[in-house]
Amino acid sequence: MSAIERTLIVDDTPVTVSAVGAPDGLWLPAAEAHRVSGWEVTPEGACQGARCVPLPEGVVEGDAVDLAGLARHLGQPVLHDAKHGVWLIGDAADDLRDRMLSLEAPDFSLPDLDGRLHSLSDQRGHKVFLVTWASW
Repeated sequence: MSAIERTLIVDDTPVTVSAVGAPDGLWLPAAEAHRVSGWEVTPEGACQGARCVPLPEGVVEGDAVDLAGLARHLGQPVLHDAKHGVWLIGDAADDLRDRMLSLEAPDFSLPDLDGRLHSLSDQRGHKVFLVTWASW
């Protein structure tokens, strides 16, 4: 099978991946799947740091990993736009719930009127008043 470039969005970051030309799933070489997702195929299953999960049947074939199949197994939503070759893997509901329970806002950076970036994490220990607005 030949490699086909696809766009994969994980953690709100688009990356170009070299997918294996399979008709279904997002089949990537194991090294490519590890590079973009942090999941490494091991004899124990798929591991990301100290977290390991058993792999369901049909997610690994030879040196290729169906990253979409692994994401679904982990409870992550997966969207695919076949026309444009774009895949999106979202956060699992359990991960989102755990972050919400922490009551800690996710870090972000925004420019001021002079173009200097300011991060929320730079304000740790200070009171912060955020004002947002949208035209829609």
